[in-house]
Amino acid sequence: MSSSYSQSFGNVAADRQRTTGASTSIEEFHSVLKSSRRILALCGAGLSAASGLGTFRGAGGMWHNYQATALATPEAFEHDPGLVWLFYAYRRSKALQAKPNAGHFALAKCAEVMNGNADKGEFLCLTQNVDGLHQRANHPDSQLKLLHSSIFDLKCHSCDYIDKNNFSDPVHPSLVIEGDGPPPQLSKKASNTVSAQAAYLDPNTELTIPLDQLPHCPNCKDGLLRPGVVWFGEALPYNTISETYDWIDAEKKIDLCLVIGTTATVYPAAGYVDTAREKGARIVVINMDVNELGAAGSLRKGDFLFEGDSARILPEILRPVVGDLGSLGLEAEAGVKSKKVEDTKNVAGEEEDEVIKYFEASP
Repeated sequence: MSSSYSQSFGNVAADRQRTTGASTSIEEFHSVLKSSRRILALCGAGLSAASGLGTFRGAGGMWHNYQATALATPEAFEHDPGLVWLFYAYRRSKALQAKPNAGHFALAKCAEVMNGNADKGEFLCLTQNVDGLHQRANHPDSQLKLLHSSIFDLKCHSCDYIDKNNFSDPVHPSLVIEGDGPPPQLSKKASNTVSAQAAYLDPNTELTIPLDQLPHCPNCKDGLLRPGVVWFGEALPYNTISETYDWIDAEKKIDLCLVIGTTATVYPAAGYVDTAREKGARIVVINMDVNELGAAGSLRKGDFLFEGDSARILPEILRPVVGDLGSLGLEAEAGVKSKKVEDTKNVAGEEEDEVIKYFEASP
């Protein structure tokens, strides 16, 4: 562990341990990790913040600037699919400019090592992130469950065609993103300064991009392709939820539940943490801000609490399993955008708001 990280972490460790009863000792965690056979990880926006990706709430956040009803619902897509596609083309472009950080690589390596060796057990990662960084870090597909799917999946709006992990940029010739900023049509039609009537309800609004210039389904030919991400008002993917509960409900103990960069405030996220504890798991929180942690906040003796940047903490606490990430970790750190670490302290609350909106709107 780097001396600078050890010193900064040590400044708050004693106070946090007294407050929660959880241990802040990496050495103690290593001892527990070495004897653990089944590990569940739940990831949120705080993991990707270290890669420099923008958030959804707060100053500069997506939903601070734009109306979700005009950009992230099935009705919005039916009203003006070109506008919705520009929004997701922009998000795809920004996500592809970012790089997986050392935290993503550590989780991927942990899954690879544990699930590739029967003596070392099982590792399952649930992520609320849709940015494709887990996949680009080569996280094994069978050990990665995308709760909100991915902006890099394409599916037909009319039939059951789906194209997973399509990292093309642009995704279609009509969806080229020029410059670093968002397309001007977003501010014109979907900003929070535009009335809902003008942005979403007016049937006479001119289409942003003609329908014949948008990506169409190669299977049925007639249907438009849409981003595969779960929109507000849509149910979470049934197979993902079913497979996750099958893993959790297996007649086996869960040893550790890692809660990374998420408040785990609403269901099913909160439920996974509670159920893992019922199955014997020690809860391990890794977060920039541990003041409000929802279901992950009721830490007790035997649990662990690591406050700080998950991109730095995960490679350290998982070292007994993943070894030294070496050039992978260094490459990831070199790819981080010029975004100050302290800016990520607001991510937990912003991510909570976004997830709450998903589940309040979903059946």
